[in-house]
Amino acid sequence: MIDDAKDIQEEWVKEVKCVGVTAGASAPDILVQNVVARLQQLGGGEAITLEGREENIVFEVPKELRVDIREVD
Repeated sequence: MIDDAKDIQEEWVKEVKCVGVTAGASAPDILVQNVVARLQQLGGGEAITLEGREENIVFEVPKELRVDIREVD
């Protein structure tokens, strides 16, 4: 796992033919794009997007973290 595209080390992909990239739903798209760009910079080819499974799960904000918007300045 990496936190940033800069974490990808050249020796990790030196003789690799295929790399899979996944990201959590909360991962910013720009982070994923930067990872793909870094892999291409290190000799990777075209990125292919595979269709994932569409999910429609909604997570409620925990009660302790809820704020009454009327009380916010």
